[in-house]
Amino acid sequence: MEAEVTTLRDERGRWYIIHTYSGQEERVKKNLTQRVESMDFSDRIFNVVVPTEEEIEIKGGRRRSVRRKVFPGYILVQMEMDDDSWHVVRNTPGVTGFVSAEDERERRPKPVPLEEREVDRILKQMESEAPRVKVGFVTGQSVRITDGPFTDFIGIVDTVMTDRGKVSVLVSFFGRETPVELDFLQVEKL
Repeated sequence: MEAEVTTLRDERGRWYIIHTYSGQEERVKKNLTQRVESMDFSDRIFNVVVPTEEEIEIKGGRRRSVRRKVFPGYILVQMEMDDDSWHVVRNTPGVTGFVSAEDERERRPKPVPLEEREVDRILKQMESEAPRVKVGFVTGQSVRITDGPFTDFIGIVDTVMTDRGKVSVLVSFFGRETPVELDFLQVEKL
């Protein structure tokens, strides 16, 4: 994955944002890539990217790694903008348009390229080595402990430590609330 992202950092063309139907980003990317090849536009349309990031999801007591779209409904395209390349992209099935602003002189929408720092931020987010942890726990929430010495105890979430994959739960025993540090997999929502 890192090799793919690294190859995207070249100086050809500017990056533009294309709006697509949500959930159709991969299909639109495939369609656009095929159109670029079949219409011989690889000298003007260089890269098509669906920005994603790795996320650790904890569901049903299991930890799994999933790729999540950073901007659902949007694709990034690196290209040299002219009428012909615009036409190739705009008329690709599933593309609903470019993110644009009205051109003052021509009084029509004109695609706006991303600034370099925005592109760098998005690409760095994609190549980040540490996956983001998606946690369904919030402070004050009631949970049941499913593993360890406090199995089947009910407690209240005191602190969520996403960076460590742990949660501190206040458990009441012997008439006192005691904080217990547990792994995300050791608790479940009520």
